[in-house]
Amino acid sequence: MEFIDVVKSRRSIRTYDSKEVEDEKINYVLECARLAPSWINRQCWSFIVVKDKKTIKILSKTTIINRWLRKVPCIIVACGDPKLSGTHNGIEYFTVDVAIAMEHLILAATDMGLSSCWIGGFNEKKVKEALGMPKGIRVVALTPLGYLAKKRRILGGIIKIITRSKKRRSLDEIIHYDKW
Repeated sequence: MEFIDVVKSRRSIRTYDSKEVEDEKINYVLECARLAPSWINRQCWSFIVVKDKKTIKILSKTTIINRWLRKVPCIIVACGDPKLSGTHNGIEYFTVDVAIAMEHLILAATDMGLSSCWIGGFNEKKVKEALGMPKGIRVVALTPLGYLAKKRRILGGIIKIITRSKKRRSLDEIIHYDKW
């Protein structure tokens, strides 16, 4: 796929087939994430690949609105170590570093025919407990990884209607040249 086609076809998917994701595809998307740029190349990220159904169910309970996660075949948890990144103008760049890597991962997944959904609304403490994470490591985002369900569940249909807008602001609305 051409890169612009990958970007245009990427959507947040909330209904997944139960089919397992092949390890080769998981490794491919993780390799793409690994190659992302970061604060002075410190590469502060780590990823947890969760395939265990019990753990997936626990993770689905770390948020009220994302209970649909309990039915996904795989969840990737993107974490960052703030000590391996920097702070500038009050911005902690570990979140930026991990977000760039996560976007690489999600776009690579789209290119491989996999679905994803960037999850930012979760209880970090509960996620860390469920995954036995060390102190100091922060959870930045989660994404399910899998294949789009052929049949849409009622909840998935409702969520799709609410979130379906692909409308984007025009370049004229978001670009400024030389000054604001």
